Amino acid sequence: MKKFFFAIVILVIVLLGAGYFIGDYFVTFALERSAEGEPPKAVANIADPNLKAPAEPLNQKEIWKIKSADGLELYAEYFLPTEKSHRWAVLVHGYGRNGTFAYDYAEEYLKRGYNVLIPDLRAAGKSEGKFITMGNFESQDIALWAQKIFEHDDKAQIIFHGVSMGAATVLMASELEIKNLVAVVADCGYTSAYEMFTAQLEKIFSLPEYPIMPAVDIVSKIKTDAAISEAAPISAVPNSKVPTLFIHGTDDELVPYAMMEKLFDASNAPVKEKFTVEGAGHADAKNKNPQLYFEKVFEFLEKKF
Repeated sequence: MKKFFFAIVILVIVLLGAGYFIGDYFVTFALERSAEGEPPKAVANIADPNLKAPAEPLNQKEIWKIKSADGLELYAEYFLPTEKSHRWAVLVHGYGRNGTFAYDYAEEYLKRGYNVLIPDLRAAGKSEGKFITMGNFESQDIALWAQKIFEHDDKAQIIFHGVSMGAATVLMASELEIKNLVAVVADCGYTSAYEMFTAQLEKIFSLPEYPIMPAVDIVSKIKTDAAISEAAPISAVPNSKVPTLFIHGTDDELVPYAMMEKLFDASNAPVKEKFTVEGAGHADAKNKNPQLYFEKVFEFLEKKF
């Protein structure tokens, strides 16, 4: 009997160890920034590694910094419009990118007289941090940026515009109490990071959800203090407090179009609209038809101010 019990204990230890090893591998692969500041290795499988950041706006610029709730120094670029304005756009980049990839969006907002703040999310660009949390802590960081804007301009009318993981971030922030936040634009956001990574696990590695994703979920909680499953905009949008525009391309292979439909249906935003871009892939809605894209965005925003 003792030998049997001992064998069971050893088996459990081996299984737990194997589970942690597997989870640790995928957390490092998908969430950890390298010591040199490079994005996680998974970015090469998910995002176009050859994509270059657009040209920087020529408007006057300031560098802003804040401390996150967990002590990270976060960096952002603030572009000033030609004429003084109380309209503010916080542009939130996607997974594996940094704020420079939002420069072309910034140009459009600046043309329309918005102040533009472009943060580098934690573990990206010039901001500190070792792990991406897929919107968990990023949404709290964005709320802190909004607070800094309010301290700078107490008449500010703030909108959040996020793409991909940035969209998930702003949707998760939409349920928070944020002073002077008046609208959210969410372009190709996922229902949950867990669901998205499960699909990519099968696509990239031909591996099933079980037992890998539960192991990843546990290890991500241990290493980053934020489980992958907690990055779930689908749980946040029923509590949305501000008007929300959902944007998605029909040919998105990373975050399926059906995820936008689920988010839209679940949202209890006081006003909600959706803009579908036929034939657009992931984070490609703007590139498919830039003129129509920004017409829809600003048509929506003009209703809210």
